Amino acid sequence: MARKGNALVGAAFTVGAAVLLSGCGSSTNGGATPAASSTSAGPSMAADVPSGYDPCKDVPQSVLDSEKLHGKELANSDTSGGAKWRGCAWVRSNGYAVSITTTNLTIDLTRSRNFPEATEFTINGRRAISTRQFDGAFIKEACTVNVEMKDGSIDFNLSNPPSNRDTGSIDSCVLARGLAEKVVPSLPANA
Repeated sequence: MARKGNALVGAAFTVGAAVLLSGCGSSTNGGATPAASSTSAGPSMAADVPSGYDPCKDVPQSVLDSEKLHGKELANSDTSGGAKWRGCAWVRSNGYAVSITTTNLTIDLTRSRNFPEATEFTINGRRAISTRQFDGAFIKEACTVNVEMKDGSIDFNLSNPPSNRDTGSIDSCVLARGLAEKVVPSLPANA
């Protein structure tokens, strides 16, 4: 069962990453390429992912246990346009799948994409935004929460189909924000 869950985690992350960059530029190997990483007229993309926090090692085990998350799988990704994600993904049996990664995509850049249901808030004194980055029938099944870090953000990309017995009736953005609220206090103050 863990093998199936890990495949779902990887698929959820890959689709989420591609959707985030959709409309940004050309697509290469299934991922979209941002049109420009820096302009004077709009938000820019940081050169690299934030340092000082490795989600694969630094997400507290107590948080993973409280959310019943298991099956850690590497969730690193790069696009030819410079967008990068570094971290891991987990799955909850009969529940959601999530990747928690650091990314060079900033809150301002995410906001500039005008995703549906974008909601800005703060977590532990850091700017945050939740967005629906899927189109059509899947829009309510997934949510991405980005929380500001120096030179980018920490990205919670959560997939929660309604067929999931334990979490399927809970809004995916509620789940993603709740998880972010548990993880973000573990970020170093200078990250």
